[in-house]
Amino acid sequence: MVLWILWRPFGFSRRLLKLESHSITESKSLIPLAWTSLTQTLSKAPGILLLGQRKIFSTMPEIETHERDSELFSPPSDVRGMTKLDRTAFKKTVSIPVLKVRKEVVSKLMPSLKRAALQRPGIKRVIEDPEDKESRLIMLDPYKMFTHDSFEKAELSVLEQLNVNPQISEYNLELTYENFKSEEILRAVLPEGQDVTSGFSRVGHIAHLNLRDHQLPFKHLIGEVMIDKNPGITSAVNKINSIDNTYRNFQMEVLSGEQNMMTKVRENNYTYEFDFSKVYWNPRLSTEHSRITELLKPGDVLFDVFAGVGPFAIPVAKKNCTVFANDLNPESHKWLLHNCKLNKVDQKVKVFNLDGKDFLQGPIKEELMQLLSLSKERKPSVHIVMNLPAKAIEFLSAFKSLLDEQPCSSEILPIVHCYSFSKDANPTEDVRQRAGAVLGISLEACSSVHLVRNVAPNKEMLCITFQIPAAVLYKNQTRNPENCEDPPLKRQRTAEAFSDEKTQLASNT
Repeated sequence: MVLWILWRPFGFSRRLLKLESHSITESKSLIPLAWTSLTQTLSKAPGILLLGQRKIFSTMPEIETHERDSELFSPPSDVRGMTKLDRTAFKKTVSIPVLKVRKEVVSKLMPSLKRAALQRPGIKRVIEDPEDKESRLIMLDPYKMFTHDSFEKAELSVLEQLNVNPQISEYNLELTYENFKSEEILRAVLPEGQDVTSGFSRVGHIAHLNLRDHQLPFKHLIGEVMIDKNPGITSAVNKINSIDNTYRNFQMEVLSGEQNMMTKVRENNYTYEFDFSKVYWNPRLSTEHSRITELLKPGDVLFDVFAGVGPFAIPVAKKNCTVFANDLNPESHKWLLHNCKLNKVDQKVKVFNLDGKDFLQGPIKEELMQLLSLSKERKPSVHIVMNLPAKAIEFLSAFKSLLDEQPCSSEILPIVHCYSFSKDANPTEDVRQRAGAVLGISLEACSSVHLVRNVAPNKEMLCITFQIPAAVLYKNQTRNPENCEDPPLKRQRTAEAFSDEKTQLASNT
């Protein structure tokens, strides 16, 4: 069989390309496969006319790898709409071109066949020849390899050196459920054109999903697939309401697997244990936990107003800092105590179970009064972390007139790291404006805003950092709403400590 192709690329003269399929042996069924694959590929190229055919194909010139894979290595079409997982329904047989070689030359040959060999996770590229135990079959890319002419000159040269016949044969490969990726399975099952959930937050042995409405009829199947395809995952859960602003946890439904929500996680070389169904934990904040920890030096003081199970408090305590950690949720308080002992910092962390406002106006106020009475040489830097993005800005009002006496120096005024969500078109200015409005001052010139992460389309999580002005913190002080800094602090504040991240935010939003 000889196939002539008339090719006229953009701006160039016509060429006749000749493909011969005489090298395909042992089975004629690979010829239709080669022809089908070839026409599908060529139909993507502009200006291609297949002589002897009545159609002109003219579309995009290339097929991306994942698109090509979906044509051949996709689950059977009859799994569409499946709501109860039937793994046996995913069996499928495909024809794959193979090269027969002696088993002793495989290791020498494979490095030279990287281009031609099949690149498919979960499928062996070299298998035993069922008809000859002394030979092996090398799986080839069915979209590249049709005949011996498909080999490049360098590849043919190596084949000749190793005395390998370049003849390509057909092998019927059976694909099963185990051979498909989770995304491929879900894309085949869910309604065509709908978003597919293949990502999740991993919390120890738990896969935490946040399914959309159109995915809910398939929720149990999705849970099973996530467990099957992710080693170490033994439970899949779906959040069924928003985070409770009081205790920062949410109701969840176990989709598949273990009901046990007691889990252990490792983050930044620290270990945390907790009941995931009763506390707040977000593995996507690992980088933020490290960022804040790096700001503190040994001997500094941290007040963690909404501490959770300790992802800020414990790493900071390990730096030989003094830490006061608080959480209103009794379960978080329990696991915070447990994790401090687990990480051997229980002697460096004082733990409280109070409302955030009560913590600010009680223990924090008392400690600040003692710290501010120390001599200048002994005064540490004081940081206050307020990680409750939905409501933390409201708690800033607790700082207004919190202390009675004016300090002799503004160097030790506390530095606040306050988290917030924003859906505004300019989230940086939105957070600055809202925080400043609560404090009764402008934070425009003396704060930095760090983009933590994109939570959802048009919803950002940010952290605003600023030093509390004496005019806010102390009673009977004249407050200038246009300026949040005293002149001494303005001279001493460095660009490194308060670098504005507008550029970063603009590039990420």
